[in-house]
Amino acid sequence: MQTPQNHKISYGSGGFYVEPVQNLDSYCIPSSENIDNYSSSDNSSQTTYPSVQTLEQYCTLESASTGNSFPSQNSPPALSFSSNNSLLSKLESNSYVLRPQHSLEIASGSPEDDSYLTHDLDGLTHKIRELETAMLGPNADMLDIYGTVIPEPDSFLLEAEKWKKMMEISCRGDLKEMLYMCAKAMAVNDMETTDWLVSELRKMVSISGNPIQRLGAYILESFVARIGASGSTIYKSLKCSEPTGNELLSYMNVLYEICPYFKFGYMSANGAIAEALREESEVHIVDFQIGQGTQWVSLIQALARRPVGPPKIRISGVDDSYSAYARRGGLDIVGKRLSALAQSCHVPFEFNAVRVPVTEVQLEDLELRPYEAVAVNFAISLHHVPDESVNSHNHRDRLLRLAKQLSPKVVTLVEQEFSTNNAPFLQRFVETMNYYLAVFESIDTVLPREHKERINVEQHCLAREVVNLIACEGEERVERHELLNKWRMRFTKAGFTPYPLSSVINSSIKDLLQSYHGHYTLEERDGALFLGWMNQVLVASCAWR
Repeated sequence: MQTPQNHKISYGSGGFYVEPVQNLDSYCIPSSENIDNYSSSDNSSQTTYPSVQTLEQYCTLESASTGNSFPSQNSPPALSFSSNNSLLSKLESNSYVLRPQHSLEIASGSPEDDSYLTHDLDGLTHKIRELETAMLGPNADMLDIYGTVIPEPDSFLLEAEKWKKMMEISCRGDLKEMLYMCAKAMAVNDMETTDWLVSELRKMVSISGNPIQRLGAYILESFVARIGASGSTIYKSLKCSEPTGNELLSYMNVLYEICPYFKFGYMSANGAIAEALREESEVHIVDFQIGQGTQWVSLIQALARRPVGPPKIRISGVDDSYSAYARRGGLDIVGKRLSALAQSCHVPFEFNAVRVPVTEVQLEDLELRPYEAVAVNFAISLHHVPDESVNSHNHRDRLLRLAKQLSPKVVTLVEQEFSTNNAPFLQRFVETMNYYLAVFESIDTVLPREHKERINVEQHCLAREVVNLIACEGEERVERHELLNKWRMRFTKAGFTPYPLSSVINSSIKDLLQSYHGHYTLEERDGALFLGWMNQVLVASCAWR
């Protein structure tokens, strides 16, 4: 597949435009409800299952290595009651194929090689025998004088119907519905059903399978982590060999190149900043999560080519632990890279390292100067800041009020467009599955399913987010997304008004998307831009003043 080029903003007679950026790596590398919407853009009508081989170097979590021995059946039994046949006799009249259970430590070979599923004959027989005994009593063969079975209580009928439905879904291989049923069982603390579904799901997922099989592997381990209350630990380290800083940085760079999400966000934000500061001689950019500083490469280069000459640029950057680990050092590394870039472009430059967590940033940490024009940047960062639902400090709104105190010319917001902040568990699960399935599908168009880099990118850059969203609660859950409408309410409450993005920015991003394969969508609505994959909006970008 074609590798997308890096892009930068340039000034011309009509504004700025996008052109390839050379030697980007030498400067910086990037940072990292309702079941009616329960759909996938995967066109396949059936799910098939992998032939499984153990590849320990591609394991997901530790729990993946502990297999459960659950042999299984090939076709669904007909569950019914009559005067002549019991549930058990119906079950025993079917033919079964038994296979050993496979663990999640998978995944060499095509996931479509093996098309049949198996079930635990003994387990299902025992379960249905229990249901028969409970419903019909110990003398199940005894009928009344009319030859009819004594009526069963409604609760037992519902239980039997539930298990019948689950076995039918399992036999037809509907992985997405199985994942939903497992989440639904967990939501009501039905651990018997959860345990059975987890054992079945282990046979259906694969980190080298199709998108739902790959995502399902990480969702399954999120379930296991939630059951064991170990979500926070797994979020911090996926319990495989932890990647080195260099390795993690390389995985982040691959994700940055193969998917346009970061570039879309950075380009739209930079376009708004360049436009708002086009006549300023000294500018101060406050970045509340600077990451590797990648966003500012194209902006520095664009400002260097301004017709009136470059302004003096000062950037204040706030760090985060994930980015610090990837770069193997503090903010000084980012400052040196950006300083070198600015010097090569003949742009006066100064870097201010803000060495406190984002929740502790105060006005004095930003060292304001009266003659500077200020721009504030929130690029894929605010959803990590806790709000009033987490603790009474409500750092999310406090940070917006702090930004307002800076009297900025422009404030840019780039965020993932889905709702997980205050959503109850089941709704949050559906939002997470639909969102990340679209991301995994978009990756599928660029990297082969057996590609080692794809496995590493999904495992170390995306799976950690999935685990945190599904397995963690309270302050341990740091992935707390909101829809743009909710962000609008917060910004309006803080005293900001919308700053509509120009048509030039829209045109530049359309040019960017032409270098990517797949079904990406771009929509301009109410002064904001939305990037999506097929029918799933993924990222929203807007500006305020």
